[in-house]
Amino acid sequence: MSLQDWLKSGRFKAHKTGSREIAQLLAAADRDLADAHVHAVSADRRFATAYSAALLSATAALAASGYRAPQEGHHYWTIQSLAFTM
Repeated sequence: MSLQDWLKSGRFKAHKTGSREIAQLLAAADRDLADAHVHAVSADRRFATAYSAALLSATAALAASGYRAPQEGHHYWTIQSLAFTM
């Protein structure tokens, strides 16, 4: 399988991005990662925020590769795409 195969199957859509979008996604990931280190909140909330940072980073890598995941199952497919984008 490849990203192109996933595009053909409908798992991904073609996506044109720019440096601004990638920078915004990575800035949001950095913010979430910093928030995940705040020990004043619950471990569950820190985990959710760290997960968000990982998903945002994977979304940036996928967008930089020219794709986006449709809404249904987008967390799963975006994370799975890391095998091809990283």
